[in-house]
Amino acid sequence: MTPQRTRQSYGAAIRDAFAYLLRTRSDVFVIGQGLWSPWYVGNSMTNLDVEFGRDRIIDSPVSELACTGAAVGAAIAGRRPIVVHPRMDFMLLAVDQIVTQAAKWSSMFAGKVSAPVVFRGIINRGGEQGAQHSQALHAWFAHVPGLRVVMPATPVDARDLLVSACLSGDPVVYIDDRWLYNRVGNLPTAPDPRAILRGPAIVRSGDDVTLVGAGYTAYLVEQAGERLNED
Repeated sequence: MTPQRTRQSYGAAIRDAFAYLLRTRSDVFVIGQGLWSPWYVGNSMTNLDVEFGRDRIIDSPVSELACTGAAVGAAIAGRRPIVVHPRMDFMLLAVDQIVTQAAKWSSMFAGKVSAPVVFRGIINRGGEQGAQHSQALHAWFAHVPGLRVVMPATPVDARDLLVSACLSGDPVVYIDDRWLYNRVGNLPTAPDPRAILRGPAIVRSGDDVTLVGAGYTAYLVEQAGERLNED
């Protein structure tokens, strides 16, 4: 039987992932800047505070270190927090909490405990953003021992990787790109909680050229592959 599918944008798929996690897991909460705004962070949090309460959707002051540290502590204590950084550049203000604490917690305690926290970082280039607000730091974080890093390129991956990251039991850096928020795709009705284990996707097979991308660049190389196939 073919699973039922719905058509969703990338941004809406992220919101669906948050709603699914908040609805099915009482230990999940979200903290970060602008989460009560109807339009901030690409509409990916719209009305979640109304639906699930502001004790679980926490709009923090402008202190990346404080909200990240609170989330890491909550994860160690048994919760499943997701920290939202609207511009991933400023995740670096919380680098000790991410790199030295969350990423190393399992190793420091012989794998017996972990810090299951998701750090959502948004690549927020374009529009009014300047050089300090538009960096893509995925390669940097990928070099940090103890962190998983995921970077969805499609709506289905945007939803499923966020769900899977939160359920994985590990600290995960989840990176989305505002240039993808309007990309539309077909989503199975239920998310795949094991999506984080799939590894890189092979979109097209061939013998002539290999194109590799992540996030928005994966979308670009997918388009390039279609053009090359036409030629």
